[in-house]
Amino acid sequence: LENLQPEIKGLAERLRYEVSVRGKQLGWSEKVARLHFNKNLRRIVSELYVRDNCHPFKATLLVWVQVPMWLCVSLALRNCSVGAAGSEVQEQFSSGGALWFTDLTAPDSTWILPVSLGLVNLLIVEV
Repeated sequence: LENLQPEIKGLAERLRYEVSVRGKQLGWSEKVARLHFNKNLRRIVSELYVRDNCHPFKATLLVWVQVPMWLCVSLALRNCSVGAAGSEVQEQFSSGGALWFTDLTAPDSTWILPVSLGLVNLLIVEV
């Protein structure tokens, strides 16, 4: 999408010139010329998106899938850790940790997991 910006800018300048010449020939007002320019520019940009297969909606598609999935997993883990799923599940969470976090129902007092998770997410965003 970013790689298309110089091409879109060049095409927009050329289209602006063509619309102004055509508008003077046909006696269009400034408003009508702007309307034709915007309509044709949208059409050209859509054709470029189809040509390069890079519609902006594709960039947000992952978020629309990832956010509900994160919400469901978070709620499921919370329900498991507070005992809403049954006593045997909470028993397994309270004795099934590793290293310094042996009880998965207790908050992490060392803040190692939350900080490392935040740093990994920051790294993912930056990369």
